[in-house]
Amino acid sequence: MSQHKKHSLVGEGYMLPFILITFFFFLWGFARAILDVLNPFFQDTFEIDKTQASLIQFVTYMAYFLMAIPAGILINKYGTRKGVLVGLAAFGGAALSFVFSSFFGPYIFWFYLLLLFVIGCGLACLEVAANPYVTLLGDPDTAASRINRAQSFNGLGCICGSLLGGIYCFSSDEPNISFPYILIGIIVILVAILFSRVKLPEFVIEDKHEQNKTANESKSLLRNPLFLFGLFALFCYEVAEIAINSFYINYAAENHMAEWTGNFIEQTFHTTLNPKFIASIVLSVGLFLFMCGRFLGSWIMKFIRAEKILLICAIGTVVTTTLVILDIHTVSFVASMLIFIFESIMFPTIFALSIKGLGQLTQKASAVLMMTPIGGAVGTVLMGMAADHRDMTFSFLVPLIAFVVVLCYSTILVLKRKN
Repeated sequence: MSQHKKHSLVGEGYMLPFILITFFFFLWGFARAILDVLNPFFQDTFEIDKTQASLIQFVTYMAYFLMAIPAGILINKYGTRKGVLVGLAAFGGAALSFVFSSFFGPYIFWFYLLLLFVIGCGLACLEVAANPYVTLLGDPDTAASRINRAQSFNGLGCICGSLLGGIYCFSSDEPNISFPYILIGIIVILVAILFSRVKLPEFVIEDKHEQNKTANESKSLLRNPLFLFGLFALFCYEVAEIAINSFYINYAAENHMAEWTGNFIEQTFHTTLNPKFIASIVLSVGLFLFMCGRFLGSWIMKFIRAEKILLICAIGTVVTTTLVILDIHTVSFVASMLIFIFESIMFPTIFALSIKGLGQLTQKASAVLMMTPIGGAVGTVLMGMAADHRDMTFSFLVPLIAFVVVLCYSTILVLKRKN
């Protein structure tokens, strides 16, 4: 009986909280994936280059960096549920504010960036609350598998966001981008109202009676080399994953894959489609592979330790990204799709391994780790600059360097485990 509990994915009595929190993984996956469609859409609409378009991701993930610590403090003081509600309120309120975009004329792009920043703050609150909470809903040995399962629905949200966003932005003339955000805002506010009526178990992961130890605990966290390396590895993962997603539509369109697919559709079905619409569908396929990778990774981790899976996937990302840079036509394109599978388990696995065994430092560590999406802001700008300087193929050098760091981190974990 005890053996069964040890390997159970979710602890007894925690299934309903697990399901509810998992829904929020879907929600922010949807919101983040729309950005990957907005990037090429704004390039066309506002006639801006890739570096300027990368500001969409920059402001959103800068919000994560600035909001992560305040969100952690909020959750420590008032609990997970209130932290989630604050996140939903910021997310829904900013999305509804897109209704005012018509009043900003030539400054509309900057107004969009402001709203995306506020949405990013809301998403940061949701993630700081949800990621560590999921790891606590069961046995510590299954934490990496559990967060991978929850993050799989984040992948489903990404697919829906990319696919629906691509259909709306690239399959019609002059679409109003405010409309889908207003609809999202209504849904999020309704979810917030429903969630406010649901009770969640609260975990005491910090001793509030030992506030005099806070400074020493923070120092001990900074003196933990594996945590610090995990923090840097997670930052580098965000550099790679967000940058690739942000410019994948450009990559598929500029490397003629979308054009070849469009020609096939035109000859077969006598229908002409926007190459970037086709590229957005290709991105959705990649995100589907990403989701499948997380489900598969979550299952495999029941039998093989998370450190080993992370090492195998890190090797896979380095190899496939190198093949993309070598530009070997179809081989490189297939490799670009395989990146989605190999990178899929990296965030939740690095996150779970980084906070494992930290005890009372768990919430502090989680808040610090949730500052790492700033890597997406940095990576997207660097990749956009590289693409503007040369081409999209060359720009994959940015995620390659980042994946090499994750490879080094996973290698050290595996070697440490053996010792």
